[in-house]
Amino acid sequence: MVSAKLLAFAALMVALSNILSITPFTIPISAGLFPTEIHFTQLPIFLSGILAGPFVGLLTGAVGGLYMSFTKIPFIIAGLALLGVSAGLFSKKFRPLFSGILAWCVQAPYVFVTDYVWFTSSMSMPSPAALTAVSTILIKLTVEAVVASILVEILVPYIKRAGLTFK
Repeated sequence: MVSAKLLAFAALMVALSNILSITPFTIPISAGLFPTEIHFTQLPIFLSGILAGPFVGLLTGAVGGLYMSFTKIPFIIAGLALLGVSAGLFSKKFRPLFSGILAWCVQAPYVFVTDYVWFTSSMSMPSPAALTAVSTILIKLTVEAVVASILVEILVPYIKRAGLTFK
């Protein structure tokens, strides 16, 4: 049986994940070949997986990636779902900081392969340029994941102390 508290938490994290990927909530930067944005979509995904378990992390990643899927990269939903479920699984053995970083290590190969295929096939980018673009994206996403993991490490004790626990 799913509690109302768990359902409300998951809905809030899904909404927050989508909101944090919208332009007013991102930091524009120029990285390599193209302009991009720093966003913290990973933060609510990590919180969901770590606080409520792998399934809620998967759900938050999948549904929380809808905005980016429709506006930027269609296959991002699976990558964010993988991020959420991995954070939830790693949180059983590791602190939130390491759970988030390890979850990114699981998602990174997916990002590499899908983005490389996207750039070379859909955008007809030559292989060396695609590798440069993907490398830039991976560096940016690593910074985002580390910052989000640090924030989760700080937030989780306060959230638990406030009585918001599910496990």
